[in-house]
Amino acid sequence: MADNGKIVLCGSNAYEKKYYFNKDFDKIPESIKEDLHIMCVLFTEEVGGVFLIAFDEDGAPIIQTDSDENDFYYDEVSAGLLVKEVQKNKRELFEALGLYYRVFVLKEDPAVILAQSGVRDE
Repeated sequence: MADNGKIVLCGSNAYEKKYYFNKDFDKIPESIKEDLHIMCVLFTEEVGGVFLIAFDEDGAPIIQTDSDENDFYYDEVSAGLLVKEVQKNKRELFEALGLYYRVFVLKEDPAVILAQSGVRDE
């Protein structure tokens, strides 16, 4: 599923009470899939609307949240604060997802990626 040039990994929709996981990423370990599922559903349970985790064209994970035009219960400020909290608390998970995307989808060389990040093999 692509959204404005982005590839959606997963998302949750409070209006339809549904969770979506992109089957193109089935090789992601089950424990990470479960963590993503819980994160998405808890987000929409708390603030409502739609919550997506996607990848930009460079493979960086991004979080998007939105609501229906007439949803007066959705609070953009609370959603923004919760996005910041998720990004902070799940930083390592998002870094790992970005690395996964760059290696397995974009087919970048892991040695080059690690060299760019300053990680050296000893």
